[in-house]
Amino acid sequence: MVILGKEAMKTIKRAFAGMLAASTWLVAGTAQAINDAPGGPAVNQLNFQPPVTKIAEELYGLHTMMLIICAVIFVGVFGVMCYSIIVHRKSKGFKPAHFHESTTVEIIWTVVPFLIVVLMALPATKAVVAMKDTSNADLTVKVTGYQWKWGYDYVKGPGEGISFLSTLTTPRSMINGKEPISDTYLQEVDYPLVVPVGQKIRIITTAADVVHSWYVPAFGVKQDAIPGFTRETWFKAEKVGTYRGFCTELCGKEHAYMPVVVEVKSADDYAKWVADEQKKMSASANEPNKMYTMDELKEQGAKVYAANCAVCHQPSGKGTGPFPALDGSAVVKGPIAGHLDLVLNGKGQMPAWGPTLSDVEIASVITFVSNTWDNHNGVVLQPRQVADARNGKVPAVAVVGNGA
Repeated sequence: MVILGKEAMKTIKRAFAGMLAASTWLVAGTAQAINDAPGGPAVNQLNFQPPVTKIAEELYGLHTMMLIICAVIFVGVFGVMCYSIIVHRKSKGFKPAHFHESTTVEIIWTVVPFLIVVLMALPATKAVVAMKDTSNADLTVKVTGYQWKWGYDYVKGPGEGISFLSTLTTPRSMINGKEPISDTYLQEVDYPLVVPVGQKIRIITTAADVVHSWYVPAFGVKQDAIPGFTRETWFKAEKVGTYRGFCTELCGKEHAYMPVVVEVKSADDYAKWVADEQKKMSASANEPNKMYTMDELKEQGAKVYAANCAVCHQPSGKGTGPFPALDGSAVVKGPIAGHLDLVLNGKGQMPAWGPTLSDVEIASVITFVSNTWDNHNGVVLQPRQVADARNGKVPAVAVVGNGA
């Protein structure tokens, strides 16, 4: 009988405890069911997503053809090698041939690869040319990449004039592991791009800061968005539904948090959506002339802050890394003109929000920040003052108080 010492027993107990902890972790990990992402990749998916455009179908077929060609070459080359190694081995009495060159072999290994390359290049070139043909589009949308969100401007076609930002809506508590992840984890936004089914959609991409890349796998569309340049691509979705993609260019620390979501609607549903959005725009056209209360501005400002500012300055206003805290900030508590100028024109890593946000949005977010957390300035900035600032007029005094 073998008698184990105390140290050996302790080691065995520690190992057993570790195994028990590992098994508990595995059980807990499998307790949460992982489902296919609606409009996105499926669990354990190995191939492309099901195509919903002609271009995506071409790419799918091209990909399959390339795989077949590569597989045939692999089997052919390694088949001949294995056959030669096994059949013509030295133990069976075969002796190696000695020759300096063979014109026939040189012609074969030149012509055959050339034909293979041509066979692969012709359909690939056809697909690339088709991907760049943006003529005769039914709808043109400008897509602007920001750190870290997408901006959509409908510049031509049904819905012309509609503009909005699309921002991730996955809660930070989920990202930080404080609650179970959803099926659309990191692939859900507040305002998706909405397009009609069966219509040719021209996409013009650019960026406001660094290089981004707009990608929707089901459409077969991937286009870089480069500051100072415009790039073009297109798609025509043939099936109603929601389709998801993401930024595929490493664009900073929040790169993983700027998904692409596209809703493809029927012609009637799209027309209804356009009408609703235009009503909102028409209503907001008169808003800059309205005098708001502090509560009204703070309510809207909280939404603007969550969509545009919280990523860098944190929902708590405490800031992170190179982005300063807004809670107790000298800028926020200083002259309103300086605060407004910073938001409109930006400085350093702070982007200029003047071209992106409306007068109402800027007025509301500044009012929100000025009267939230430990900031109790009592300042109410009105949209008309933002409009004056855009025209070079300095708002000496903001409207103060809670009444109109």
